[in-house]
Amino acid sequence: MTTYRIGDAAELLGVSVDTVRRWVDAGKLAAARDGNGHRMIAGVDLAAFARTLADDPDEGVGRSSARNRMRGIVTAVTRDTVMAQVDIQAGPFRIVSLMSSEAVDELGLTVGTTATAVVKSTNVVVERGN
Repeated sequence: MTTYRIGDAAELLGVSVDTVRRWVDAGKLAAARDGNGHRMIAGVDLAAFARTLADDPDEGVGRSSARNRMRGIVTAVTRDTVMAQVDIQAGPFRIVSLMSSEAVDELGLTVGTTATAVVKSTNVVVERGN
């Protein structure tokens, strides 16, 4: 069975180590201690917990057919009169979106605001992690 240390789980979920510890301490995420006393999370438990995070109604799942949603912080907005490039850092991932400058204005996207990147694709490459 695959297991993850707290730090690995935090990286996969895009949150801090302290957040994962709080979830474990609150009983929201199951963890057991290994022989060295480190908290370990079973892969199946982490996957189930990740699904519950994705089902959070504040994230808008259920109102859209797109299921690939990554919440992050806007790190850059480069624009001209018609188009804009918006960079979002979602956990360890940089997501770049090209959109109209009008859409940027309507959404109020500026550096430092939070945004959710919603991806719907017919071609997704999956690589196995180490």
